[in-house]
Amino acid sequence: MSHELLKGKNLKEYFSILFVRAGVLPWFLGIALITFTFASNNFLTPTNLAAIARHSTDLILVAMAQMIVMLTAGLDFSVGVILAMTSVVASMTMVALWSGYGSGWEAIAIGCLTGLFVAACIGLVNGIGVAFFRVPPFIMTLGMSSIIFGLALTITGGIPIYGAPESFTNIFGYGTFLGVSITIWITLLCISFVFIFINFTKVGRYFYAIGGNLRAAELSGINTRVYIVGAYVLSALITGIAALLITARLETGEPNIGANYPLLSIAACAIGGVSLLGGVGRVQNVVLGAFFIILIQNGMNLMRVGSYLQMVVIGALLIVAIGAEYFRQQMLSKAKK
Repeated sequence: MSHELLKGKNLKEYFSILFVRAGVLPWFLGIALITFTFASNNFLTPTNLAAIARHSTDLILVAMAQMIVMLTAGLDFSVGVILAMTSVVASMTMVALWSGYGSGWEAIAIGCLTGLFVAACIGLVNGIGVAFFRVPPFIMTLGMSSIIFGLALTITGGIPIYGAPESFTNIFGYGTFLGVSITIWITLLCISFVFIFINFTKVGRYFYAIGGNLRAAELSGINTRVYIVGAYVLSALITGIAALLITARLETGEPNIGANYPLLSIAACAIGGVSLLGGVGRVQNVVLGAFFIILIQNGMNLMRVGSYLQMVVIGALLIVAIGAEYFRQQMLSKAKK
C-alpha cells in the first residue's frame, strides 16, 4: 500500500516537473493528436499533415512578430490591419507598374518593397506612440487598427485589388522547390532569422531585458525607447512578409484579411509560453503554438465542427493557456525560493 502511494507521489512530482519545464503546449498537442487521430482516419495522412504545415506558415510569421513585441511587455493588435494594408498597397503598386506582358519582376519587386515600407511605417508609429508618448500598447495598437483599416477601405472602396503579375502568384503563392512549397521555405528562413536575432544578438537580449524590468534596463544604460520602437518596426516587417505570401495565394490585394490574426497570434504566443508581462518566450515554442492552432482548426474541420464553434474553442484555449502559464510561473517562483 505504501509502495503504491509512493509511486503515485513520484508520478505526480514527475508530471509537475514536466509541466514546469515544458509548459502547457506538450499537453495540448498530445490531447489534440490523440483526439483527432481517433476522430478521423484522414488526420495523420501525409497529405493532410503537409496541408497543415502549408497553412500554418502565415500564423507562424504573425505569431513570431507578436512575440517580439510581447517580449518588451507590449501587445500589437494592429497585426491584422498591417496584413490588410500591406496586401492592398503591394497589389496596387504591382497593378500600376505592370504592363500586362512578361513576368513583371520589376513591378513585383517594387510592389513588395512598397508594401513592406508601409508596414514598417505603421510599426514605427506604433513604437513611437508606445515608447515616447507612453500610450499603453493595447490602446495605441487598437487605435491604429481602426485608423489603418479605415484607410484601407477608403483606398479600395472595400473592393479587392486584382491584376497582379501571374509570376507573383505562381511562385510565391503556389511554387515549390525540391517538392516543398516556396512559402514554407520563406517561413523557415524567417524562423531561422528570428531565432538567431532573438537569442544571439545584443538587440535581442535587450528585448528580454526591457520586458523583464524596464527600470533596470534603463539604469543599465539601454536606450529603451529606441529598442521598443525597433521591436514594433521589426514586428511589422515580419507581418508584412506574411501579408505578401497571403496576397500571392489569394491572387488579390484584400482590405478585409487579417481580422482574426490579433487573437490567433496572441493565442499562439500564450500557448507557446510567452508571458503577457514581457521578458519570457522562446521562438521554437511560438512556432509550435501557431502550428498547434492550425492543427486544431484542421482537426475540427475534419470533424465538421462549425466555424463559429471553432472560435469558441480558440478563445477557450487562450484563456486556459494564460491561466496555466500564470500557474506555472507561480510554481517556478516557489521552486526558486
